[in-house]
Amino acid sequence: MCGRYELHSSPAAIALAFGLTQRPDIGKRYIAPTQEVPVVRMNAAGHRELAQLRWGLVPFWAKNLSIGNKMINARGETVASKPGFRDSFRKARCLLPADGFYEWAKLAGGGKQPMHIGMRSGEPFALAGLWARWRPPEGDSVETCTIVTTNANDLLQHIHDRMPVIVALADYARWRDPEEAGPADLIRPYVADAMLAYPVSIRVNTPKYDDPSLIERIPRARLYG
Repeated sequence: MCGRYELHSSPAAIALAFGLTQRPDIGKRYIAPTQEVPVVRMNAAGHRELAQLRWGLVPFWAKNLSIGNKMINARGETVASKPGFRDSFRKARCLLPADGFYEWAKLAGGGKQPMHIGMRSGEPFALAGLWARWRPPEGDSVETCTIVTTNANDLLQHIHDRMPVIVALADYARWRDPEEAGPADLIRPYVADAMLAYPVSIRVNTPKYDDPSLIERIPRARLYG
């Protein structure tokens, strides 16, 4: 499960990391489901582009937009066969730029501690995503996306049993390429030694908070005695 993530790298750093020809018009974001999020994908002309999509995938056959609220994540084990995701997995994959994501660790005395997980290097990385275009009976079409998940790596196992699929830089092209028929081998836990997890404020539990305090390391004792 990935219920919130963040992107604080500069537009120049994102353009460099994802091979974009222009700096994207994006600011620091602490992102929650149903919000618009930046994704990198291939456009109809076969070029990389950064687009803004709604987080929570809505398949083309859905009756209404609300189904997306339940489809913010796609389990990697079933993404090639589940009706809501299989078409997107075959031909509409994307990358979601991120600097970190959040999971909640259960505490022995009760409650949960939000944890920020990112790269030890501090560099941005790519979450594996799928996207779809939904056309309502009336009005304009809506483009939406979801984050693919897999089993947790050794770092995450004591926090949560799932983690988002992180695509290595060398595999960006394969994951994006609509001509690549479902690269299932890329759905795997990321190398634990390359990652870092630390506790953050419970403010991250509430989507209205969208500021840099959500990535500040805190001592757990400040929140749970």
